[in-house]
Amino acid sequence: MNLRVLAAVRFFALGSLIWVASGCANYFHQPTKARRARLGEDTPITSDLRNLPATKEKVVAAVYKFRDLTGQYRQTEVGTGFSTAITQGTTNILLKALEESGWFVPIERENVSNLLNERKIVRSSVAQFKEGENLPPLLFAGIILEGGVVSYDANIMTGGGGVRYFGAGSSTKYRQDRVTVYLRAVATKSGKILKTIYTSKTLLSQTIDASLFRYVTFKRLLEAETGITTTEPGQMVVTEAIEKAVYGLIIEGAKDGLWAAADTASASMKRVMDEYEKDKQVMSETDVYSVRRERDAPRVSLQPYVGVWQYSGDYARKTPRLGYGLSADVFLTPQFGLQLNAGISALESQGAFSTNIGTLEGNLLFKPLPNQRWTPLLFAGGGIISRRGSGPTEFRGSTYYQVNGGLGVQYLANQTIGFRSTISMNQLLTDEIDGKVFGARNDYYLRGSLGLVINLGRFGRKARPVTKAAKPVVPARPAAARPAATKPVARPAATPPRK
Repeated sequence: MNLRVLAAVRFFALGSLIWVASGCANYFHQPTKARRARLGEDTPITSDLRNLPATKEKVVAAVYKFRDLTGQYRQTEVGTGFSTAITQGTTNILLKALEESGWFVPIERENVSNLLNERKIVRSSVAQFKEGENLPPLLFAGIILEGGVVSYDANIMTGGGGVRYFGAGSSTKYRQDRVTVYLRAVATKSGKILKTIYTSKTLLSQTIDASLFRYVTFKRLLEAETGITTTEPGQMVVTEAIEKAVYGLIIEGAKDGLWAAADTASASMKRVMDEYEKDKQVMSETDVYSVRRERDAPRVSLQPYVGVWQYSGDYARKTPRLGYGLSADVFLTPQFGLQLNAGISALESQGAFSTNIGTLEGNLLFKPLPNQRWTPLLFAGGGIISRRGSGPTEFRGSTYYQVNGGLGVQYLANQTIGFRSTISMNQLLTDEIDGKVFGARNDYYLRGSLGLVINLGRFGRKARPVTKAAKPVVPARPAAARPAATKPVARPAATPPRK
């Protein structure tokens, strides 16, 4: 083999090792033979349902129909198929979740006509042999559970990456769908909706592959490929979403006094309540793409930094020089802001020329993720550059204009302190900075920086308006229930004392 073929084979082997390391669990458990039937798998929420504190009294619950309300058909690579994207057995899943919790007594209502027919058969059979013996009455439900799977959103997020070099490479792709479930409890006697719970669960599909396609010698072709694709089972996704809805219904109902634990003051019940409140707080700060608000966007930021300037112009040598500077950001919105940047360094081509410079720039700054610890940065603008003496404010000679732009990344350790690293290209509008005018392009320089971020002020979260609690309205009692008004008893007039 020649050197290029060896390099391609090594690259393929390296990519395969990285791929195996990232997905080895699935790769080494590939189905190479038929497997026996097994009991159904538990979801992460199943254990939470089973570990709930015992209830004071189980609630009899009826489920008539908890079904797929989306009408969504399964999407394939060539279009839409005729099979549904959501399982049609959601009622069975809900009934099992109610049973697993231990807080409800689920009763049969989905196929109640079959139950009533069977009871008629039993009555007619018993009447022939035992007169006067009747079946016990059916249980009636205290609450009815309604709702269903209301949404199946396909491809809410897709992406991937890959690399290929001389016929060798690897790639990965992923796709994320989303299932949404609503569950409500209705009081049987009054028809009042007691509580409504909304949950969602994502469905992840991912593909990893590696391949090699290369001519080893003349008329000798080497071709190899491997890969694996995994998809979360749709039934497990729906099950987890429904179980989470039942779990939330139990906790919310206990908070509102609809039902109660055997020991409401127990440590386990308090722990469950606290964990549920934390979960609700996290979800209130998380968007539909599972991105959580980690930091409040600052209004003003200061960044002292050190950096490296590298000249590129009419001289061949490009010598990097150290420098320092200070930038200030004033944000108009959490994402967009104005930046003023001042820096001091030198431009040098070793053995040809060297000059100290000072720069002043104004940029438009964009932060795509202003509320995250990590966020990329994009900025562009213009400024001036001038030669200077030995002192930082000792400017000499002419001042030249420039346009600049760059990108970077920022990390916030907390709300106030962070770090920022950037790289930018500064294109001068002159070819005279190095003292030599040659060629068709003007001089320019690159700058890389690393500095501290100090945030001052923040946009913060909008406070919710505080509504005054309405005073309870005491219904007027009917006249019959009111006590009859009594007439005042006339007191006898005081008699004067006898003399």
